[in-house]
Amino acid sequence: MQKEKLRFSIKSKMYIFMVVTILAIALGTAGIAFRASADKIDRYYKEATAGNAKNYASMVDGDYVLELRKFVESEEFQNTRDRAEAEDNEELVLEYLKKKGLLEEYDRIRAELTNYVNNIDGIEYLYLIAVGDADAKYDMYLIDDLNNPAYETGYYEEREAELKGMDFSVGVEPTISNGDWGWLCSAFCPVYASDGTFVCVVGCDFGMEEVMAERSRLLFYLIVGALIMTVIILSGSMVFINKVVVEPLDSMTKELKNFKPSKHASYHDAGVMELDIRSNDEISEIYQGIRSMQTNIVDYLKDMSILEQGKKKAESDIREKEMQIGQLSIETYKDSLTGVGNKASYEKRVDTLNQQLAEESMAFAIAMIDMNNLKQVNDLHGHEAGDRYIKGCCHMVCEAFKHSPVFRIGGDEFVVLLQGSDYARREEIVTELRNSFEDTFSKTDVDPWLRYSAAVGMAENLREDKTVEAVFKRADKAMYEDKKAFKERHGLTR
Repeated sequence: MQKEKLRFSIKSKMYIFMVVTILAIALGTAGIAFRASADKIDRYYKEATAGNAKNYASMVDGDYVLELRKFVESEEFQNTRDRAEAEDNEELVLEYLKKKGLLEEYDRIRAELTNYVNNIDGIEYLYLIAVGDADAKYDMYLIDDLNNPAYETGYYEEREAELKGMDFSVGVEPTISNGDWGWLCSAFCPVYASDGTFVCVVGCDFGMEEVMAERSRLLFYLIVGALIMTVIILSGSMVFINKVVVEPLDSMTKELKNFKPSKHASYHDAGVMELDIRSNDEISEIYQGIRSMQTNIVDYLKDMSILEQGKKKAESDIREKEMQIGQLSIETYKDSLTGVGNKASYEKRVDTLNQQLAEESMAFAIAMIDMNNLKQVNDLHGHEAGDRYIKGCCHMVCEAFKHSPVFRIGGDEFVVLLQGSDYARREEIVTELRNSFEDTFSKTDVDPWLRYSAAVGMAENLREDKTVEAVFKRADKAMYEDKKAFKERHGLTR
């Protein structure tokens, strides 16, 4: 015995859809707001850090720093520095620099660095560092402020991961990272000697611990706000949807289960629906349609009971005649090649529309489609290829106007009468069809009879139009304008 599938109600589907949609919109909006705020703050800090690095770099004596670097990189100084660090005695480094005649300017620069850091709000570190090429793994500190011991000069430190592979001599973009020193925004500005030699870079670090903490709080508040907004909007939406859609559908579903027609039953006994649904929308139309179907079924069963005896043969004859007439009608009004309506069918539909237009205004449009290069396909590849070309173009037209009648009124001409949903989307459909024809025509790697192409023109019924022919002429004119544009683009002939 086949297992019954679990029922998944439309109410559940609608509620799930609303929850997902509203939550996605709320969280997406919160994410965009958070990202915009974060980007603005990051940009501010990067500009401030880079500006201070550049400003201080302009104050550095590159010739002195170049001379200092040569001594600091020597084996003698490195041994002195290692001993000073081991003994935590910076005097050893200072004495060495004094002996080399470098101490006075060294002390001035350290004092200047310290003063700059203390007077610019937000700067955590300001230093001079000798960097290698883009592939270097280590960089060497040259001068730091007075808050750091002098034996930091000459200290080699492994290059941060986000700075690896960068060429500092041409400048690098500021970075924001979370490393051993916490959240920092770092910028570097190159320093050159008077002869143009690249000496070192000025490194400037702005502290961003508080900024990042505030950013986390902002993200939390945005997410909580989005969730609260989702709950509020969802609650109102559910009340509305439940009142307008769910309750009427539930009532109709329940009543449908009670419908049990029989040959002699009245509307009441058969369980024909009797609900108070007057919403004047699609739900009301569905209700009226179902109720009308139920009453028709009951009436039909009553008629069948009366005519059951003695009329079976007559009914059989009538059905056979109707089938013959219907088949003849189909053959008379159907294009034999494409299966769409032919010119006679179109003229019949036009007569009906003209009668309706004489009585009341109607909303409809006409699309005129004229195939490009059909004669060329026929002449070069034969009429069988031409027929395939015609059917391919017709298929694209029918796919585009799925809810409107299509007619072939000439060898390479089609007409579509747009009403209903196709009329509501007429501009969009015409644009999509033109683009589709342009795409198929551009496929030069397929057979010529598969490169479908056609000019498309469309015109709407205006208040002053009294006949369909007036709309047709405007659509035809628009089609020829599209064909002219096609020829100008591709240099082709009809």
